[in-house]
Amino acid sequence: MSRFTFPPSIPSRPVYGTLSPRKGRQHLMIADAEGAEALLDLAKADAALMAGAHVIYIPRDTGTRYSAPLQAVEPEALHIGASYDASVPRIRRVMGDMVMGAQIYLAGTEGLIGLAMNEALGAGIPLAAIQTEHRGSVARRVQCVHCKGITEDVTHDPFQCSHCGLNLFVRDHYSRRLAAFQGVCIDAEDPGNVPPSVELYS
Repeated sequence: MSRFTFPPSIPSRPVYGTLSPRKGRQHLMIADAEGAEALLDLAKADAALMAGAHVIYIPRDTGTRYSAPLQAVEPEALHIGASYDASVPRIRRVMGDMVMGAQIYLAGTEGLIGLAMNEALGAGIPLAAIQTEHRGSVARRVQCVHCKGITEDVTHDPFQCSHCGLNLFVRDHYSRRLAAFQGVCIDAEDPGNVPPSVELYS
């Protein structure tokens, strides 16, 4: 099952909903990996919605599993990107051409949702026009507060920063500006005293 219920946390931690069809002059849907399932559920709820939808999908480790189903719901445009970074120019172009009343649907991993949310807000799209739904991996995008480097797809806590090598405790504190959780050195006062690493949400 690609859905996960996150436990209660601090106020800065994002809360995700369930995508639902909305009226709008334009519809942009961005998803990665199992986020495709949320788009397919959306299509089941309102098949006509897809006729005016521009879909940008990044398969990640799901390969071609969702490519044919997404094509089958016949969106107005479907772009399958090699990675999020490779899809950014298209995302920015489409968002830059959007008009008043446009709707944004984001689904998949927290990293994808956070990054795409920042692009939408930066393009002047109001928060009320953006929906999010988490699906799939619970891996986090984490910034080391010491070296400022960002490590993608963190699944264990503590973990070693991929940039400076510090042992980091993964906090629930989330920076919307960076679309990343914060990692703080766990053995700063007692170097080498690092507890066993455990899987997030295990």
